[in-house]
Amino acid sequence: MAYFANGSMKGIMPEKTFTSENLKSAALDDGTRIVTSPVTDIKRPVCAGIDVHKSVLMAAICKTDPKTLSAVFYVRQFTSANSDIRHMADWMKSYGVQDICMESTGKYWIPVYDILEQNGLKPVLTHPKYVKQAKGRKTDFRDAIHIANLFRMDLVVASFIPPSDIRDLRELCRYRLKLTYMRTSEKNRYQNSMTISKVRLDSVFSDPFGKSASSIMSYLISTDPDEVDDNEILRRVDRRVKASSEDILDSIHGYEFIGVQRDKLQVIRKHLDDINECIRMIDAKLEYYRCKYAEIIRHLITMIGITEDSALYILGEIGADMSVWRDSASLASWAGLSPASHESAGKKKSTKVGKGGHYLKPLLVQCALAATKSTKKCPYFRHKYQTLKKRRGHKRPS
Repeated sequence: MAYFANGSMKGIMPEKTFTSENLKSAALDDGTRIVTSPVTDIKRPVCAGIDVHKSVLMAAICKTDPKTLSAVFYVRQFTSANSDIRHMADWMKSYGVQDICMESTGKYWIPVYDILEQNGLKPVLTHPKYVKQAKGRKTDFRDAIHIANLFRMDLVVASFIPPSDIRDLRELCRYRLKLTYMRTSEKNRYQNSMTISKVRLDSVFSDPFGKSASSIMSYLISTDPDEVDDNEILRRVDRRVKASSEDILDSIHGYEFIGVQRDKLQVIRKHLDDINECIRMIDAKLEYYRCKYAEIIRHLITMIGITEDSALYILGEIGADMSVWRDSASLASWAGLSPASHESAGKKKSTKVGKGGHYLKPLLVQCALAATKSTKKCPYFRHKYQTLKKRRGHKRPS
């Protein structure tokens, strides 16, 4: 292999430096690829790693010698009490630590992260799969050292953690979503009880939980079957209902609350009212964030398929600062919307989308499907989806 006067090797393309980002351009004539290591593999000469548990925190401070690049670890155990976490933060500061890495263990990492952040430190969260210790050598003591050692060489993939106000918004949005799921489950139970009780209001009303249907059900639940009056039922029907009076009465005649169905319906109605009240309380809290990020929300709703509510939910998931993402492809990958790369023996095994983005991915898919229904404002997405639908099928992941 020949060398040029400037020290570069024959057969390498003209770039002078080669990193993993331009791997394709750093190739020899025989197909060998070359990747040069950075000036030093030590990215953080002083850092720390924490192995987080429910009641115990194992912390390891890593200090690297600038000449020999060998590391010295100072390991200490703390409890998960708030006062001890603050004591741990002071202990780390005494060694000059600013950057701290910890794995995401359930919800136990959240108070540790918050207290370290409040004390002026820079915690970094990572998925446990990126700092997994080898089998047979796993102890809390070794785990803390392992995390700190990987972190000092920048071999840890950091998880995206938005600022505190966005985290609060995310908590509210996700909790509201959970409540809507609970409300849907309760509505399904309610409708099942109606079917068992031979009440078929869902056949004549477009919304079995609308004003008219709800008023009729309240009357039936609170009234003895022998005292039910057809005229009273019809008085509770809204004039805008398209169903005829005969169809409405026919869907009720012959009903009976078998066993505990009446009690079950009463409990479900109360639970639905409580859930609706909780959702209204969360909506009142979300109004503050709607005003705070009004300009960003106005910008997001200019995109087809995105409403004000979905814009607020998107903001709660990815935040307002887009500089944390390398590019749009990185954001799409984090949201679980980019195709996977599974190749073995030169064959592509699968290109299905990933499993990430449990909250953001369904939301963006709903927005995309809403965009495909736009016929006047922007018909391009509809026509494009109809073209793909013929070949791939309806609602198929990439």
